[in-house]
Amino acid sequence: MPNPFPSGATMLKARDAVRNLPPYDPPSNGREGLRLDLNENTAGCSPRVLARLRELTPQEVASYAEREPAEAAVAEFLRIQSGEMLLTNGVDEAIHLLCETFLEPQDEVLIPVPTFVMYEISAAATGARVIAVPADDSFRFPAARLLSHITSRTRLILVANPNNPTGAVARPDDLLEIARCAPNAAILIDEAYFEFYGKTLLPEWRNLPNLFLARTFSKAYGLAGLRVGVLAGNEAQIQMVRRAVTPFNVNSVALACVPAALADQEFVRQYVAQVVAGRERLQEQLRCCGIVSWPSQGNFVLARVGSQHLALIQGLRQRGILVRDRSRDHGCEGCVRITIGTEEQTDSLLAAIRAVLDQIGVGSAT
Repeated sequence: MPNPFPSGATMLKARDAVRNLPPYDPPSNGREGLRLDLNENTAGCSPRVLARLRELTPQEVASYAEREPAEAAVAEFLRIQSGEMLLTNGVDEAIHLLCETFLEPQDEVLIPVPTFVMYEISAAATGARVIAVPADDSFRFPAARLLSHITSRTRLILVANPNNPTGAVARPDDLLEIARCAPNAAILIDEAYFEFYGKTLLPEWRNLPNLFLARTFSKAYGLAGLRVGVLAGNEAQIQMVRRAVTPFNVNSVALACVPAALADQEFVRQYVAQVVAGRERLQEQLRCCGIVSWPSQGNFVLARVGSQHLALIQGLRQRGILVRDRSRDHGCEGCVRITIGTEEQTDSLLAAIRAVLDQIGVGSAT
């Protein structure tokens, strides 16, 4: 058969907005050891979830998912109406759906930085103009600077609270003021790390219909592999977002496990308590070693190691502990993000950090 494309013909190519996206390659291979690099629940999921997985029937796996029972369970737990929320394939899909629902090419999106990289990728893929609003050297939430960037073209503002990778939080009054000052923009407050912080804007959208909140089952609940997120907001706006959702976006196995995960709040409380205690222990050790870190309300700590940050990462890997290089994030040169796990895992982490810092001659590791 002759070649249907004559020599020199223009070949298929992606849209410019997609071609110009920065590459994002999270670590996904060779993650053997104590995985303190992706902010997962290092204890695993609740035993109740494992029991539910074992009970799954062949018919449940073979059937398309029925989302309504799981959504009703989540709505009841959050004390909101089912119409005010949507289960998503992780918070990543919630971000993508907001971008697809509300952004036109050349609209403006405001993102405080440094922050979760998927905000920029999802927004920029639509052809919208992404405006990064830098935090100060202490990584405080840049409320005044963000407000000053709001214009008639602002259609989406994305805020992680607590923020990733810094662990910093924004004052609720500042977030509500931003929503009030940008009535034509969707405002997402991503509360993926809510359980480690304890403060929420739920359900302020009843006063501010442009406000959305996101939660996840990937962190405190230990269901990262099942990919379950929650997008909540004004019922009329959530119905608009639903129009952009594929019919079976959350798989049947995940939906079957959500009620079991919600039912074991004692598991969540015990794990969160260990993380919070470990967070304080790690920050204290870093202070004693002369390494700067910032107050965190997440299940991780960001530390500025400096020019030897790669040596620390490699030294910990050689001892079976994985941490994340964040030096490419805005303002995070020489920084490493360290996830906090159980008490026993924190013991291992602190001992390994002391040994590696002593080996590479950073700080005062005694």
